[in-house]
Formats: sequence, C-alpha cells, structure tokens
Amino acid sequence: MPVVKLTPSFIAHQLLCPEGKSRIEMCCAETPGLYIEVRATSQGQGTYYLRYKDVNGKTCHQKVGRTIDLSLTEARKQAKSLRAEIALGADPRGQAKAQKEVLTFAEFFEGHYLPYVTPRKRSWLRDDELYRLRIKEVFGSKRLNQITRQQLQTFHTALLEKGLAHATCDHHLKLLKHAFNLAIDWGLTDSNPAVRVPMFNRDNKVEHYLDGDQLERLLSVLRDDPNRAVCGIALFLLSTGCRLNEALSATWEQVNLQNRVWRIPALNSKSKRIRSVPLNDTAIGILSRLDTVGGDGYLFINTQTGKPYTTIMKVWSRLRSKAGLPQLRIHDLRHQFASFLVNSGRTLYEVQSILGHSDAKVTQRYAHLSSRSLQDAANTASVMIQGGGGVGGGVTGG
Repeated sequence: MPVVKLTPSFIAHQLLCPEGKSRIEMCCAETPGLYIEVRATSQGQGTYYLRYKDVNGKTCHQKVGRTIDLSLTEARKQAKSLRAEIALGADPRGQAKAQKEVLTFAEFFEGHYLPYVTPRKRSWLRDDELYRLRIKEVFGSKRLNQITRQQLQTFHTALLEKGLAHATCDHHLKLLKHAFNLAIDWGLTDSNPAVRVPMFNRDNKVEHYLDGDQLERLLSVLRDDPNRAVCGIALFLLSTGCRLNEALSATWEQVNLQNRVWRIPALNSKSKRIRSVPLNDTAIGILSRLDTVGGDGYLFINTQTGKPYTTIMKVWSRLRSKAGLPQLRIHDLRHQFASFLVNSGRTLYEVQSILGHSDAKVTQRYAHLSSRSLQDAANTASVMIQGGGGVGGGVTGG
C-alpha cells in the first residue's frame, strides 16, 4: 500500500491498478487513515476509505465515497469529520452493521407480526390481505428504521388517489401503526413513524334501510325460495340483529329455547365479551324448524356437505337480486333489526344491549331513526294542549 501525495492531478491521471493485481490501496500522505482503493476492473477511478481502529482495537474500513463523486478536498473534510466522531466514541462500521441487522418490514410482518396476531385477532386475515395487496410492495424491502413518516404520509395519500375509500386508506395506516407499536414493544425498532400521520376520519358507513314495500319483497323471497337453509339464516339475522359469523358459529349448547335466550361466547363475539341475545317469536320459530334441533352441534348445517356453513354470500347475492334489492348487504339485516327497535320506541340503550355494542357511540348511528318516535312523544303535548279547552289559543311568546 504505497503512501502518496494525493493531488487532483494524481487522481485524474494515475489511479491505475498494477498488472497482475486485483486491487491496490494508495494512502494519503497528508490525511491519516485516508486512502483510495483502485480495482483492476475500474482503472482510472477509485473509492475513498478511512482506516481506523474501533474500541476493541480492531482495524475497520469506512467508505467515504467514490472519486468520481467526491473531490479530494471533500473527501479529506469528511475523513477528518469521521475521525473526530470516532475519537468521541462513534463507530461508523458498527452503526452500519447494526443498521443491516434491523429486520425488513416483510421479515418483521411475516415472521413476527402475523404469528402473533393470528391466534389473538379475529381480523388477522384482513391484516394479511392489506399487507399483501399494497403494503408489501411499498415497504416490504425497507428496514424498520428506514421507513419515515413522510413515506407513510405519501403512501396513505396515494391509496386515496387510487380510488380507495377514506376508511379503507385509514385501515392501512392503523395496521402500520399497530405493527410498529409491537415492533417497539419487542425491541426490534426504536420509533413509530406512523404515530403522527393524520387519518382521514371520513364516515363512509353505508346502511340500507328498507321501506315497507322493499321489506315485503325481501320477506316474500325468504319465505318461498327453495334454498330454505340460507333463507332461514337470513331470517334469523333479521330477527335477532346478530352478525353473520355469530350465527354461523352458533351451537345448540348456547341456545335455551325454554328461556328464549342465546348466549354468544366471548370467542365469537366482536366485543370479546359473553353476550345474551333475547329470542323473539320469529327467531324461536326458525330454530324450532331446523333439522338440527335437539342436537348438540351447530345450528345451521349445509345439507350438501354435512358441515357448518362458512359463507352464504353466493346464495345471498341471488336472493337479494330476486327481491329487487341488489345493493342490500347481509350486514344490513342487522341494521334493519335495529331500525325495528328504534322506530317502535325502544331506547338506544336497549338497542345497544341487544346488539352487543361495547361503545354507545356505535349505537348513536341509529339515533336519526327515532325521529318518528320523538314526534309521537312531542304530539302528546299537543294532545294535552288541544284538549285543554282552548288553552292553546291563549299562548303568547315569552
């Protein structure tokens, strides 16, 4: 490794690797530790390096930059700066090594996040879907500590520009926030770049409520269609306000026909709490006609497979189209049940208890449905006034 007086002219004309060698180091006579490595495969140019010893006395080499990118003056300046940092205890190579040891987001998500949430989170399949469809492509190859808040903000906005709903865009960001929080808890990274990225927070919930004619068309189909099993499930949803997965996973062990109650275990409840659902006459009638009544297995069994239903969406799509309601979702039956309760004068607290909402704010979405009940309540005052022998005529402003 020859020690030479590096000059701009030397670098421009004499960066040559001797014949028979694969590489050579040309050490700077003026700046301790600075040298240029020239390889036989790239004659005429080289790479600046700084040679130093770490805290353990081991010789390390830190790349400064290429000769075609940095001037000699800039290289010397950066080398001196690095030497000063090293003297204060910094270890550039150690930091670079540690940087490389940080997991990529793909390694973390697939090897740590999914194995953790799969037995703990019912919606883990949705997390996996969001990751595979959009997140992995953008962040999968990046290390956890390389992902920035600005990158996440750009990603969040780009999802909206691709036509995704505001709430769907927010679901991606919520997943990223949750994932980074777990990474911090497990000591895999130090910060969460998603924390201060603002959500869109748009309410894009869609709810379809049926008028009298639409309800009658739906009920007519559910009463007469040949697929009695799926029709029974739909009628059961409409009669109890339960969620589809709650109904499909229900067993006779959970049902007490005599006391007219169905206890949904915490494992199947979205609120993760045991929930008791009162069974009205219609629900009791549906259960009493099931082929499985008196057994100890699932309520709803697919007669073609002999196994519990896992989905009814294909048949439901046909049934709703047959009723002239192609936009009616299976979850809208739950909303329709809530509208029955509210419009019959039941309180929102009662609705919350029956539907199993853990937060009253969720039930507030049905508040606008109570306008007719409130109007009836207000009319009682009118009846009293009008029946008061002309009292209403003497009322003046005050």
